[in-house]
Amino acid sequence: MDFKEALLTKTEEIEAIIKSYLPREDGFQKTILEAMNYSILAGGKRLRPMLMQETYRMFGGKGEIINPFMVAIEMIHTYSLVHDDLPAMDNDQYRRGKETTWAKFGEDMGILCGDALLNYAFETAAQAFSLPEADANTGKAFQILANKAGIYGMIGGQVVDVQAVGMPLERKRLDFIYALKTGALIEASMMVGAVLAGAEEALVERISQVALDVGLAFQIQDDILDVTSTLEVLGKPIHSDDKNEKTTYVTLEGLEKAKKDVERISRRAMESLGSLPCENPFLLELIEMLITREK
Repeated sequence: MDFKEALLTKTEEIEAIIKSYLPREDGFQKTILEAMNYSILAGGKRLRPMLMQETYRMFGGKGEIINPFMVAIEMIHTYSLVHDDLPAMDNDQYRRGKETTWAKFGEDMGILCGDALLNYAFETAAQAFSLPEADANTGKAFQILANKAGIYGMIGGQVVDVQAVGMPLERKRLDFIYALKTGALIEASMMVGAVLAGAEEALVERISQVALDVGLAFQIQDDILDVTSTLEVLGKPIHSDDKNEKTTYVTLEGLEKAKKDVERISRRAMESLGSLPCENPFLLELIEMLITREK
């Protein structure tokens, strides 16, 4: 099986796992349940749960305790996109070629949908504690997930990003935004996978650094695509950073340097991953694909 076939198979597997945890669309609160499921099922690469699963497998993990965490990380990522698209944030009406959640269900439901997905993510992850495989590492993984999603992780980065709109931004602050806003959930994905598989603390730290490099390269590539791609290819509005008066890696360093830095940082990440005492060739190819993607 080549990489593309393996990617399709693994994506379908993750999609089935995600669907198995989604709420039923009934009751007086049916609208919010429909909005949650619409948001989760609107498409996407399932990058974070796949990184989590493949890291888990790389360190010898074989059980199902990873499943609720995989779903939880995708719910957290999705809620962040739902809120990013709101009029008070990026004011985007399309994502992945479809109407954004607030554009389809209304701004009020867009806000509540993000809230609901975040809360439901932790309800879902908490189900891992009831599984026979649960041990001390389950608690460690839950703590990592909560930390990387919160004020010292993704939300912290988003706060600084929002406050920087329309203002000149130095490289140090931009690196902070990228490390937290984008890198934190990728870091959580790979760290949770390693921890649940029982990896030693030193190896978890090495995985954390690999993930930060992946997140940085991923975000710089996103900045590049925002100025070089099209709506049809990208699946979301282009030049949105310019429209929202945001300083990006491209506006700060220039397009050519951004391209060179993506290559340099991604090479460093893959070399670090390849130097670990265990291996997962698919994970290496996955990271390379994500960083060099065109959408």
